[in-house]
Amino acid sequence: MTTEILFPELDDTGNPPPPSIPPVVADDSGDWLALDQYAERAYLEYAMSVVKGRALPEVADGQKPVQRRILYAMKDMGLVSGAKPVKSARVVGEILGKYHPHGDSSAYEALVRMAQDFTLRYPLIDGQGNFGSRDGDGAAAMRYTEARLTSLADLLLSEIDMGTVDFVPNYDGAFDEPKLLPARLPMVLLNGASGIAVGLATEIPPHNMREVAAAAVALLQDPSLDTAALMEHVPGPDFPGGGQIITPREDILAAYETGRGSVRVRAKWEVEKLARGQWRVIVTELPPGSSAQKVLAEIEEATNPKPKAGKKALTQEQQNLKSLMLSMLDRVRDESDSEQPVRLVFEPKSSRQDPDEFINLLLAQTSLEGNNSFNLVMIGLDGRPGQKGLKAILQDWLDFRVETVTRRLAHRLSQVDRRIHILEGRMIAFIHIDEVIRVIRESDEPKPDLIKAFGLTEAQAEDILEIRLRQLARLEGFKLEKELSELREERDGLRHLLGNDEAKRQLIIDEIQADAAKYGDDRRSEIKAAERASLTQTVADEPVTIILSQKGWLRARVGHHADLSTLSFKDGDALASVLETRTVWPLIVLDTKGRAYTIDAADVPTGRGDGVPVTSLVELQDGAKLAQVLAGPADSRYVIAGSGGYGFIAKIADMAGRVKAGKAFITLDDTETVLAPVAVPAVAEWETLQLVAAADNGRVLAFPVGELKELAKGRGLMLMALDAGEALTAIGLVTGEKALLSIVGPRGKDGVERLALAEFVGKRAKKGKPSGKKGTVTAIRDPESAE
Repeated sequence: MTTEILFPELDDTGNPPPPSIPPVVADDSGDWLALDQYAERAYLEYAMSVVKGRALPEVADGQKPVQRRILYAMKDMGLVSGAKPVKSARVVGEILGKYHPHGDSSAYEALVRMAQDFTLRYPLIDGQGNFGSRDGDGAAAMRYTEARLTSLADLLLSEIDMGTVDFVPNYDGAFDEPKLLPARLPMVLLNGASGIAVGLATEIPPHNMREVAAAAVALLQDPSLDTAALMEHVPGPDFPGGGQIITPREDILAAYETGRGSVRVRAKWEVEKLARGQWRVIVTELPPGSSAQKVLAEIEEATNPKPKAGKKALTQEQQNLKSLMLSMLDRVRDESDSEQPVRLVFEPKSSRQDPDEFINLLLAQTSLEGNNSFNLVMIGLDGRPGQKGLKAILQDWLDFRVETVTRRLAHRLSQVDRRIHILEGRMIAFIHIDEVIRVIRESDEPKPDLIKAFGLTEAQAEDILEIRLRQLARLEGFKLEKELSELREERDGLRHLLGNDEAKRQLIIDEIQADAAKYGDDRRSEIKAAERASLTQTVADEPVTIILSQKGWLRARVGHHADLSTLSFKDGDALASVLETRTVWPLIVLDTKGRAYTIDAADVPTGRGDGVPVTSLVELQDGAKLAQVLAGPADSRYVIAGSGGYGFIAKIADMAGRVKAGKAFITLDDTETVLAPVAVPAVAEWETLQLVAAADNGRVLAFPVGELKELAKGRGLMLMALDAGEALTAIGLVTGEKALLSIVGPRGKDGVERLALAEFVGKRAKKGKPSGKKGTVTAIRDPESAE
């Protein structure tokens, strides 16, 4: 019996049958679900809980749930602008106890962020005490700080009690909280947002209130406006710390249209003239994400670098940067204070330096310039998270605003109607005051008798019975008539607004413009397109000879035709190759895995030592080794081939890159190696050129080089057909009918053989013919160029 349980009966294929009943679990309703379906549903519910409950803002009010709860709880506590602030701990306790069942750190951190004028463009909380600094200093504990709302919070809270938004029960049903706040301006753009959810992230930059308000008004007046037209009002973000946005307008437009992109922001500075021709640079505004402390740390790292992880010594790049920084920068200090939040002073080594070059060095090597992401992801009016462009954001908010204004008008109309109804009853009582008093005095149940005698409603009769005798004076009658007249006039106006879309639209426009005029300010971030700062050192265009050893050490000699007889190498090392190039031409390194790395020829040391290892100038990928080195002007061409028999023509510019980790260039199989590249002359001469390829089995094939493709990277075309286990050993270009083959014989002896090519000429990708030469061909040269 045990055997049958452990080893079920096999089917015809010899395998046990699949289980007849899949794993199942019960959901809340008692229905049964497959386990994979239940897991998928549970994970999606968790993901949406994080997305909607924590990480992403709403397009309607621009707030995340914790921010919305903070603002509502503080208003409920009476902590409006002008009120006496209270301890932040008390505010956090109110938030956690009533609305936000999470840790106190999450609520306090959100409160702190809403009070930082260097984080939010328009702070919503007025913090008293230490609320952190732009240098990354944290806020004091919540028992030490105090908080209240700013006047700007009215943009979100002033209409909360006017029937504008829905309220929902809190986490335990004891209180109600607003589902959204009735934002009078699109706060999602004004203050921006940042957050990471499950599978989603958002990075919304802040904007200027006046500009956003103008764009919203323009779109409300003409819904057909496109993003380009809206950018006439909103040219770009407006960061709290100012700075200069140097991204071209077309790139900002693309980001606003798609909801994704980036802007590049640099610091603002001025060159301060001093006595005797001296000068210094004063930085007064920093881009977002940067700070004075961070800039100083970056300069310290550049001028006093430490070896990188896994390295015993500084790389050549670190040494060059250190030398450059110390030659240009004398000292830097932070003079920031309460009056000047940012003031960094940079003093040059010499007043004869070019200030523009000095500034460019600082911008290129520090966070005085950097990218800021655009990722306009938020929760739409339909409750779904998504990426939105500028127009979609403004249109969604306008739809929300029209709805809230309509609800506000309807709510006010119902209040006015109720008040008019009550006042009309009072007017009846005032006119018939003696009769009303008689009925009340003589009646055991005055309410129904009043209703019957004067045709009143129950609400009117109840109000009359609650009137104090003081309100029966003649003066009160005049006030009653005046209030009733004003309310009837207001009712007519409200009915007109509710029934006339154009009038309602104009009301919304007037309110937007009034709010922008009251709370708006001038733009802080200047928008001025400029080139990205890069470190460009002027190098003299001089001939130089690059010497590579077999173990990968590089050195240089000034000029060409250098005397190599005096070269010495480390024990066990020897000369591998010599390249005559120029200091302004890139030096390309190919590794055994097909990546290409770029070295500036001017960075190769020219002293009489052993040079530097290639690994100190580039970062070879794991397991890769140096394979080939070549050099030339950016437009020069080379035939690049692998031992697998494939190759193509590529320019030096296609191989060059700025990243030390290199770039994928030639596709190789695990057993393939890169053959020595062959320089290709001008395209006009290709008709006379033949590519000669030799395999390790002695076969040779020659074909016109024009049959090859010019590619930027890849595997290329088949040069010679190879059988399994065979490999290509050498390629070369010849202009005549003969080629010189460098051959290593069976006993390891080197030799050179001249080969007539007539019988080896064929089509590309053919197998070629045996050369009849014994040994392995290691190089192929043109006899004319060799002579």
